[in-house]
Order: sequence, then C-alpha cells, then structure tokens
Amino acid sequence: MCRNIKRLRHPDHAPSDAELHDAALQFVRKISGFHAPSKANQAAFDAAVREVAAAGRVLFDSFQIRGHERAAV
Repeated sequence: MCRNIKRLRHPDHAPSDAELHDAALQFVRKISGFHAPSKANQAAFDAAVREVAAAGRVLFDSFQIRGHERAAV
C-alpha cells in the first residue's frame, strides 16, 4: 500500500516524534485520499495524524528487543 513509508524500527534507537508524525501523515493521506484536506476536514485529518502517530509510539514503546533491557518509565 504505502511503498515509500520508510522503516522506523532501528536496532539502536526508537523513532523520533518527527519520524512518527511524518509516517502517520503519509498514511493518513494515503487512506483518506486527501493530500491537503479542505478547511472543513482539516481538524479530522489532523486528529487522525496525531492518533496514528500516538499508536506508533505505543507500538515502539511496547516492543521487547533482545539484548536490551527496558528502562523504567
């Protein structure tokens, strides 16, 4: 589907908030069919980008990486 979304899982660090936002933006653009939504749809579009990025952060924070202990949060 989104062939040009780059891989965000790196062996030595989690993705940055900017990387997650950019990937979420590209994903929401793809599934919504809007590159730039109208003013009437802008709030819904922006909320979707935030929610997808947040879900990505939860995903990466939940991964168990072999050889690395999770830091106490």
